[in-house]
Amino acid sequence: MAASELYTKYARVWLPDAGEVWKSAELIKDYTPGDLKLTLQLDDGTVVEHKIDPKTNNLPPLRNPNILVGENDLTSLSYLHEPAVLHNLKVRFIDSKLIYTYCGIVLVAINPYESLPIYEADIINAYSGQNMGDMDPHIFAVAEEAYKQMARDERNQSIIVSGESGAGKTVSAKYAMRYFATVSCSSGEANIEERVLASNPIMEALGNAKTTRNDNSSRFGKYIEIGFDKKHCIIGANMRTYLLEKSRVVFQTYEERNYHIFYQLCASSHLPEFKAFKLGCADDFHCTNQGQSPVIDGVDDAKEMCNTRRAFSLLGIGESDQMAIYQILAAILHLSNVEVKEQSADKSSILSDNVHLMVFCELMGVPCEEMAHWLCHRKIQTTTETYVKPVSKMNAVNGRDALAKHIYARLFSWIVGNINNALKSAAKQHSFIGVLDIYGFETFEVNSFEQFCINYANEKLQQQFNLHVFKLEQEEYMKEEIPWTLIDFDDNQPCIDLIEAKLGVLDLLDEECRMPKGSDDTWAQKLYNTLLKQNAHFDKPRLSNRAFIILHFADKVEYQCEGFLEKNKDTVNEEQINVLKNSKVDWLLRLFEDDEKATSSTNKRTGVTGRASKRDTKKTVGLQFRQSLRLLMDTLNATTPHYVRCIKPNDHKSPFIMDPVRAVQQLRACGILETIRISAAGFPSRWTYQEFFSRYRVLMKQKDVLSDRKQTCKNLMEKLIKDQDKFQFGKNKIFFRAGQVAYLEKLRSDKLRMACVRIQKTIRCWLARKKYLRMRESAITIQRHVRGHQARCYAKFLRRTRAAVVIQASVRMWLTRRRYQQLRSAAIAIQCFFRSYVARKQYYKLMYEQKAVVIQKWVKRWLARQHYRHTVAAIVLLQSCVRRMKAKKDLKKLKMEARSVEHFKKLNFGMENKILQLQHKINEQHKENRVLSEKLNTVEKAQTAERDKQNREIENLRRSEQEARAKTVKLPSLLEQLSFLQQELENTRREKEDLEEQKKVYMAETQQVVEDLNMKNSLLSSEKDELNKLIQEQAHQLTGIKTNDGNSKQLEKDLAEERSRYQSLLSEHLHLEERNRDLKEEMSVGITSSKFGHNRTDSNYSSNSSEFSQSLGSTDGEDGSIQTEDETEATVDLPVLLKLQRRVKELEQEKHALWQQIDKKEEAQQVKAKEVEKQKTVGRAELDLEKLKRQELQSENKKLKQDLNELRKSLTNESGELAPPAPGSLPYNILLEHLSSSNEELDMRKEEVLLLRSHMVRQEALKHKDSALGEGVKLDLSEIPSFQDVERSTDIHTLNEDGELWLAYEGLKETNRVLECQMQEQERVHNEENRKLLEEVKKLKAEKEQQQKLLAQSLLLPEDARIEASLKHEITQLTNENLELMEQQEQQEKTVRKLKKQLKVYVKKVEDFEASAQQKNKTAVVSTPARAAHITRKEKEYRGMLEYRAGDESRLLKNLVVDLKPRGVAVSFTPGLPAYIIFMCIRYADNVNDDQRVSTLLNSTISSIKGVIKRRGGDFEVVSFWLSNTCRLIHCLKQYSGDEAYIMNNTPKQNEHCLANFELSEYHQVFGDLAIQIYRQLIKCMDDMLQPLIVASMLEHETIQGVLGSKPTGLRKRSSSFQEAVTVEVLLQRLGLFYTTMNQHGMDLDLIKQMVKQLFYIICAVTLNNLLLRKDMCSWSKGLQIRYNVWQLEEWLAERELADCGAKETLEPLVQAAQLLQIKKKTEADAQAICNMCSALTTSQIVKVLTLYTPVIEFEERVSTMFITTIKGLLKDRVESSTLMMDPKKIFSVTLPFTSSSVALETIQIPASLNLGFLARI
Repeated sequence: MAASELYTKYARVWLPDAGEVWKSAELIKDYTPGDLKLTLQLDDGTVVEHKIDPKTNNLPPLRNPNILVGENDLTSLSYLHEPAVLHNLKVRFIDSKLIYTYCGIVLVAINPYESLPIYEADIINAYSGQNMGDMDPHIFAVAEEAYKQMARDERNQSIIVSGESGAGKTVSAKYAMRYFATVSCSSGEANIEERVLASNPIMEALGNAKTTRNDNSSRFGKYIEIGFDKKHCIIGANMRTYLLEKSRVVFQTYEERNYHIFYQLCASSHLPEFKAFKLGCADDFHCTNQGQSPVIDGVDDAKEMCNTRRAFSLLGIGESDQMAIYQILAAILHLSNVEVKEQSADKSSILSDNVHLMVFCELMGVPCEEMAHWLCHRKIQTTTETYVKPVSKMNAVNGRDALAKHIYARLFSWIVGNINNALKSAAKQHSFIGVLDIYGFETFEVNSFEQFCINYANEKLQQQFNLHVFKLEQEEYMKEEIPWTLIDFDDNQPCIDLIEAKLGVLDLLDEECRMPKGSDDTWAQKLYNTLLKQNAHFDKPRLSNRAFIILHFADKVEYQCEGFLEKNKDTVNEEQINVLKNSKVDWLLRLFEDDEKATSSTNKRTGVTGRASKRDTKKTVGLQFRQSLRLLMDTLNATTPHYVRCIKPNDHKSPFIMDPVRAVQQLRACGILETIRISAAGFPSRWTYQEFFSRYRVLMKQKDVLSDRKQTCKNLMEKLIKDQDKFQFGKNKIFFRAGQVAYLEKLRSDKLRMACVRIQKTIRCWLARKKYLRMRESAITIQRHVRGHQARCYAKFLRRTRAAVVIQASVRMWLTRRRYQQLRSAAIAIQCFFRSYVARKQYYKLMYEQKAVVIQKWVKRWLARQHYRHTVAAIVLLQSCVRRMKAKKDLKKLKMEARSVEHFKKLNFGMENKILQLQHKINEQHKENRVLSEKLNTVEKAQTAERDKQNREIENLRRSEQEARAKTVKLPSLLEQLSFLQQELENTRREKEDLEEQKKVYMAETQQVVEDLNMKNSLLSSEKDELNKLIQEQAHQLTGIKTNDGNSKQLEKDLAEERSRYQSLLSEHLHLEERNRDLKEEMSVGITSSKFGHNRTDSNYSSNSSEFSQSLGSTDGEDGSIQTEDETEATVDLPVLLKLQRRVKELEQEKHALWQQIDKKEEAQQVKAKEVEKQKTVGRAELDLEKLKRQELQSENKKLKQDLNELRKSLTNESGELAPPAPGSLPYNILLEHLSSSNEELDMRKEEVLLLRSHMVRQEALKHKDSALGEGVKLDLSEIPSFQDVERSTDIHTLNEDGELWLAYEGLKETNRVLECQMQEQERVHNEENRKLLEEVKKLKAEKEQQQKLLAQSLLLPEDARIEASLKHEITQLTNENLELMEQQEQQEKTVRKLKKQLKVYVKKVEDFEASAQQKNKTAVVSTPARAAHITRKEKEYRGMLEYRAGDESRLLKNLVVDLKPRGVAVSFTPGLPAYIIFMCIRYADNVNDDQRVSTLLNSTISSIKGVIKRRGGDFEVVSFWLSNTCRLIHCLKQYSGDEAYIMNNTPKQNEHCLANFELSEYHQVFGDLAIQIYRQLIKCMDDMLQPLIVASMLEHETIQGVLGSKPTGLRKRSSSFQEAVTVEVLLQRLGLFYTTMNQHGMDLDLIKQMVKQLFYIICAVTLNNLLLRKDMCSWSKGLQIRYNVWQLEEWLAERELADCGAKETLEPLVQAAQLLQIKKKTEADAQAICNMCSALTTSQIVKVLTLYTPVIEFEERVSTMFITTIKGLLKDRVESSTLMMDPKKIFSVTLPFTSSSVALETIQIPASLNLGFLARI
């Protein structure tokens, strides 16, 4: 598409600006071709108009999309131009604090002006072995690329570091050399890396100085060649220097310093060795005080002097030579203070008593007068004569300064030569990597000869750079088979010809120097006349005739001609040199005697050949520089160059502040923009087809996606971009013109935006509909409530209306009733009065009639009495008549009866008594009569009194009647009041009664409640007291437990630290031993290359740590080294050997001390373990007799079952009525009850028998305790039958009864043991219940606290929210309870299924057992019941030993260790078979009591295993196999050592196999050390196998391609883009292979868990380190992918039941980093959440991740600097390590827990495939 089509509304462009160089603006109106201006809006809201030139029609450059800003590689930008480069660098430098950026093949490094933690050893290890595009830009990445290409392509490399002063060139070069010294290893010569690095402080002290732009500016150029051998190990180095700024020795501008060495010397002048130099502070000397800035902030010159002296010593420069160097430097200081007096215009002199001159001459060893003379005179020699001429003061001062510069230059050259000699290696150099630290393009207000040479060198380097870039572009196009068209780029060859060609600037300068009267003015005129009109790059200033202008590739530079000739000649007074050559100082004589030799040597290094030495001494500085530059260019052209361009961000040395003007100047000067221009001229954007498809899949339809990705991409490109010239299809990539990727990104963004709009539309529709439905539902609810309210109001109205009617009716009724009551009361009153009148009238009438009534009453009473009396008398008469008649009849009857004697007797019987009774009864009746008469009298008297009283009352009534008549008028009202009062009284009484009843009820209830509360209170108080006591007891217990736990944890921690320290010291100790042995072997053989050297390919990782193969001993060369030790003693490097021996002794002492501490701790633990085990192992030795008892019980059980079967048969054989009862019937149940009772009785009888037997045993034991039987009893089951064979007495035989008595004794013991077990079981159950109760209490407490928190929170909420919160809590609680119940149900179901299965198995076993018992009962012969057990003996019993002849050890170990193939043994035979075989041989040597055999076999085993590990240390199966067998051998030595701590789980047979003659506990530690070494080698082996997979699987692989998004990667594509994808499944398969192999080898589970933990730590460390060093990986989607990968690792652990090994915890930093990428990062609350979440990450790691966070899609946002500042503020008080990277080389301390083996040695058979036929089983 046309470029003008991109200038639409809202498009962003760059506008030129004077202050900021470029400003961002946004179009507010579309641009159409032909418009003369653009309407733009700046970022601050200002609207501006940008005019367009109609001739050129150049539009302002477009801005890149935000997603491309801040990329690692500038070539990944869609729009490649100056403002885009500047803005990208600014964003990375200021916002992200990243100082390195790629620009194609160039690394741009911006000086941060502060120390950054990105150069530590862990960073070097992280970059080692990585491809350049895989990691973030770094100087280490460039160094690694150079190192890798040197190793892979066998081609020399160069790293060209350039930039202006203060940009950081020296530091970058120093870090590159540090990287080479770290990742490579020395070959043969010790500390060569340290020597290479030690040259840096020396060269900085002598060649660096403080300038206005840099505190440590290199004032010379240097090219260091670091030499490597065939194994790519550093063997030496060589340094070439260029154009030392000698003028700085005698002159410095304001705020600058001389070379550092002078200030270091002055700062150390107080030292005794420097007293003779008579130095002072730097302000006392003229050559150090001109800049008036003698001190650099943060730099201690005295301390730096110590570093310089240490570096001199490390490079082999002796103390005498160092003092000579310092002496000459002190002489130069004093020479600068020599004052020249002016005597006349052409004559000067120096006083003979000048102190500084005298000190100078004394230090230089020359005559003072002679030196003073030649400082003020010079010798002129003609063809005929020679004469001496005085010089002026100015010439004398210049001569003095020239001498000082010459001396310093000679000293500098001598030191460089000695450094090269120290770094020179005797071995042949195979390849080298050169590091060029050279000054960048310079332009000042006054530019002289130095700037001219510097810019000339930069012109040559820029030309080489342009050609290299052009060549790479051409190779890329040719590789992808894209039509190649020449790209036009600026070639600076004309400018170079202007300088170095014939009749060029340098040629004319040399010619003018050869002229006798040549001057700067004449030279300038020659330049004007020769070059002004002939060369377009040369120009003349308008206002000067002593300057000229050269148009360089970077800028125009005006040079002042003054001083060019003098500096080019570089002359010094020969007589002054001759005086120095006659010095008494031998070292100075040697310096000047070697002047010509050093000069020729230097010229030889610079490539000058075939010229006479006399001609060489006359070479000008320009010629020498041109020749050395030509040699340098030839060297660079013969190597593969790598470019580092250093940028100085500002002139104020402020950290992380960029001045755009200065930055653009340097970008133009260093060629970065030229690189961009060359790239932009072709196809700068390049994508692989897969990357393009993944990125722009969203622009395709489903039908457009083909199986061929290449064709799919082609179809899409032809559809989207019509202009075929805008892109090209290569073999593997698509090439785009500048701006096309931005157009595609715009289409992709528009498509995603449309999709987002569609999604938003749908979601908003759903939200709106949901809102509408919610509003509708709310409206309906409101309407329902309103209508309900209205209905309620209407109902209320109706109720009120009805109530009003009722009230009205009631009122009306009340009024009517009141009126009626009034009428009624009036009527009643009238009636009352009327009735009272009638009553009174009647009363009066009655009163009149009363007397007549009384008379009638008395008369009638008398008449009635008379009638009554007559009636009574008649009745009595009648009764008497009747009674008389009856009495007569009775009398007759009695008379008749009385005539008989019996009757008479009966009548007389008891008559007297009856008479007495009657008499007594009569007397009593008389008494009663008297009493009654008295009572009658009393009553009559009372009646009389009562009658009188009534008469008086009648009188009173009469009076009252009269009063009543008087008060009759008041009676109605009083009656009403009385009735009302009575009613009130009645109401009050009822209320009182109710209240009293309520009071009684309330009192009763209250009393009951009080009693209940008192009771509850008492119960609670008692419970509280009990709980308090229990809590106090538990608190005391918990305190004790916590104290013990804390002490144990601290002891365990200390033990782990000591173990880790010991293991590291052990590894270092063994490494030093092996190093010493290798050195002896090398010196004995006479070679310098080690047998196992460093071998690195382009995919290898860092070899910073020593190889384990070097740390293990070599078995082949031990004898030879011992034999030749005396012969090679003279050639041994004694200092190295003494250091090694001293170090070995120190390590031995530390090892001994550590072992003592560990032994003490282990002894303490063993003592505790023994005390515990003593309680558990009471009677453990008698367990074998349990078999006998079990056999007896089984036999009895068989008999019982046999009886039961016979009973069943007898029941089933009967017929008819005697048929067996059916199961469940009453007879059947009765039989079962009888059977169970019989069984119970049988059990009781057994117990009684056992008790009786035990009693008999105790009695007989007292009698026969001294007998042979009592002494010879052993508890082994196999020895019980021997009692029958031993000759013994008859009593003993009778007593023993074939061992039955001892069986009873053992039964008693077993009973005690059972009781003890039951008690222990009860105690365990009690403890378990207590623990459960404690857990429930804790759970209830937690629930209580949660309820309190919820209540406190809910109280703060409104009522609706409170209800909702309570509902949520209830739902959550119920859900948790349901889940727990479901888990319990599942567990119970599992238990039920398991029990059912067991029941089925047991039922089947019982049936089989019964069937077999019946079968046996049919055929078996009945034996005597006295026989207790049948013990069968084998015909041949092996003793678990292997016999071998003396001297067969080597043969045994060769077949069993050296030549053994682990795979076949691990699969086919018993795990640990070699260890068992070796131990069985050790048992044989122990059995024959041959200590020499034991020692030889053990030592040979150790040596053989070491040899195998050393030769095949990279084979995982071999190392794992021998680690397993070594551990098994250690366990065997412990298990059969006889130590009680190790034999607890042994069988009696295994206890018989314990070693009898030798104590091999010392070898436990030796084999333990060997196992630790093999463990570390195994970890390293697995680490090497996992390293290529970790980053690719954990970070780079995407589960679903294209879903997580990818961005353009620029010229440096990631290596994984072209390789086969490595998924997490591949990593898990590799881990599974490790786990399966170790299990096959029989490795202990604890050891496997420790290895898994270590591997997971390595995975976490490597992944996190790469994440911290890769900006492209720090995104939200990558965090999601990492968390998914970590979940898969955790699932892998769970599947193999390794979740408790601690591996999951080691992944916590990676998990938190992934969460940090995904969590919200905006507010302060988010920052607090991040700080709380990221507990496993350090502050630097958190800040680094936040800084590197990069959006992958347009909808993400970067983390603001304010948020990062907030994070730093919150984490400032955290105490932690300041390191950024995790240590992937860290190895946790390993423990080797003892694991007993159940394998019986006597059952082990030797396979024939092992070729061990010479071993015989005993």
